Amino acid sequence: MINAKQNIKPFEKPTIKMFQTLRLLIFLTGLTFITACSTLAVDVPLVYKIDIDQGNVIDQDMINQLRPNMTKRQVIYVLGSPLLVDPFANNRWDYVYSVHLGHDDRLQDRISLFFAGDNLIRVEGNLTPEANPAPPRSKEMTIDAPKRDLKRTLYEMIAGLFTSDD
Repeated sequence: MINAKQNIKPFEKPTIKMFQTLRLLIFLTGLTFITACSTLAVDVPLVYKIDIDQGNVIDQDMINQLRPNMTKRQVIYVLGSPLLVDPFANNRWDYVYSVHLGHDDRLQDRISLFFAGDNLIRVEGNLTPEANPAPPRSKEMTIDAPKRDLKRTLYEMIAGLFTSDD
């Protein structure tokens, strides 16, 4: 008979090599977690970065539509609701638009509108109306088509057999 106790090895004491391996494994795991949270890999090629738009979309064409003595409703129609309205001085409206295009730097446009009562009196910011802006190009096209004399359709001919035209 074979003694079952002979095949079972007693618990071995951990060796220094096992502790070094375990310590290296813990170090590498911790390093992986720490670098996953870092911003070291900002400019990795072939990684897509989304464009981020914030604020009111404003451009030079919209600003060129502003005229002195426009009412607040007209300004809202052109630019939309302001991003910032000072509750203590409601005669100033601020519009801010910033865009971060993927890997590029963030761009910001700012405009402040000043009102006297309900009328626009002044525009400040890095976008200002041009003195004499060129008229916008029309996106519509008008085509004159000649009038045609159309024959009666098959349905109209069949319906005409059963109805009387007085």
